[in-house]
Amino acid sequence: MFDTTPIANPADKTAFYLELDQQLASLIESEPDAIANAANMSALLYHAMPELNWAGFYFLPEGTDVLVVGPFQGKPACVRIPIGKGVCGTAVAKRETILVPDVHAFPGHIACDAASQSELVVPLIRDGRVLGVLDLDSPRAGRFDADDQIGIERLVARYVANLPA
Repeated sequence: MFDTTPIANPADKTAFYLELDQQLASLIESEPDAIANAANMSALLYHAMPELNWAGFYFLPEGTDVLVVGPFQGKPACVRIPIGKGVCGTAVAKRETILVPDVHAFPGHIACDAASQSELVVPLIRDGRVLGVLDLDSPRAGRFDADDQIGIERLVARYVANLPA
């Protein structure tokens, strides 16, 4: 179906993320279920991106102030993360992407997997409401850069745009 072989050193990250965007579009455009799409998106990212040890979603149920783990790939995860705590909770509180080259330097980092060294968290925002986050972890410090942030933000935008009204 899809070639999800990791690219060790994508020479052209723009092309890499455009390809991932096309694959994601094929996976989710005809499927209205948000959980099914989050599951497939997590699997796509986990298997296509090099040097990840966790890729998944945390959702923010309406009327609550705690993120709850959703579909993911990787080791078992923390189930609940309060808004403002850790990288995921901080991304929700700030309503912005957070790229952390060294999680040990991030105040209040929550270590669900001790192997994680760097993290990229993108909030899911629709009509002004934060619905949750996409969280990517790597066992390599400095794994994520601005190109990764732009590429992942594009993929999150596609996921959010495909959510049912």
